Amino acid sequence: MKYFFLSDGWTVGRVWQLGGLWNENAWRRPPEIQKTALRIIEQEEILWLYQVEDAVLMVEVQPTSHLNSSTAQTIGQVVLKRLISAEQVIERLVTAKVIQSSLAELVS
Repeated sequence: MKYFFLSDGWTVGRVWQLGGLWNENAWRRPPEIQKTALRIIEQEEILWLYQVEDAVLMVEVQPTSHLNSSTAQTIGQVVLKRLISAEQVIERLVTAKVIQSSLAELVS
């Protein structure tokens, strides 16, 4: 598995696999991306830990408020996230303030 941290107010957009964008027709399913119950606080910002399957190479994230607006997309509103290993997650968790959330909180 691979991981990434994502700030509150941001959501996953496009997903890349080896060879390009994730192709749901070829895979016959969307990529496996799961929000975990762990979050950290860095510079007064809450970052949630997400887990993705090994086939995923990179994800595009964008502000959720952008998805609800009728304005045109700009490159400044999109960030590509490189994925990290479990060992790198542990390093971040050791040095950051960690908050474990309840399952009920994740659903909301």
